[in-house]
Amino acid sequence: MQQTDRRTNRDRSDRTQAALIAAARGLFIERGYAETGTPELVAAAGVTRGALYHHFADKQALFQAVIEAEAAAVAEEIERATPADLPPLEALMEGGDAFLQAMAVPGRTRLLLVEAPAVLGRERLDEIDARHGGRTLREGLAAAMAAGALRPLPLDAAAWLLGAAYDRAALAIVGGADPAECRAVLAALVDGLTPPPSAPGATGPGRRSRS
Repeated sequence: MQQTDRRTNRDRSDRTQAALIAAARGLFIERGYAETGTPELVAAAGVTRGALYHHFADKQALFQAVIEAEAAAVAEEIERATPADLPPLEALMEGGDAFLQAMAVPGRTRLLLVEAPAVLGRERLDEIDARHGGRTLREGLAAAMAAGALRPLPLDAAAWLLGAAYDRAALAIVGGADPAECRAVLAALVDGLTPPPSAPGATGPGRRSRS
């Protein structure tokens, strides 16, 4: 009986937490973090103020949980698009495309790329990214370098800078930029990291034609 009670309480707690995160996501997208108050959050989630503070220390902690969930969803889409049997350079490109598609979910770009840096700060956001999208990019770059499909470069710097390019592309696409143009430039950036041809007319390891 005690085990059943514990499981029931845990399920109830999980449902309450999920309701708070879902309600907070909608309000943070609609109004922004600064304009969203705790009364609106608990009302939208259908819970008490006490329940909010039982699960989250404050509004910022709830916001961080929303960001963590969004970042995890993006990483899941990237991993789904890059099975282990995919050649490393192809996986890197497919993962980049999956990132842009995942970031096209309404409100996600605002949450992850506009609100989160302002609310959480760069250091905390980098910690979240390192567990999710940033991790997948770093792993993809490392695999491509190890396979000789990319030139050996400082891995952290390559991940930061290429990740920044993809973030900027996601913002631009949401703002109305042509996704095909953004993808073409990003592909050219990655192609520029491949080793030079070993002979005239040859292609570098892992380099693929884009025609």
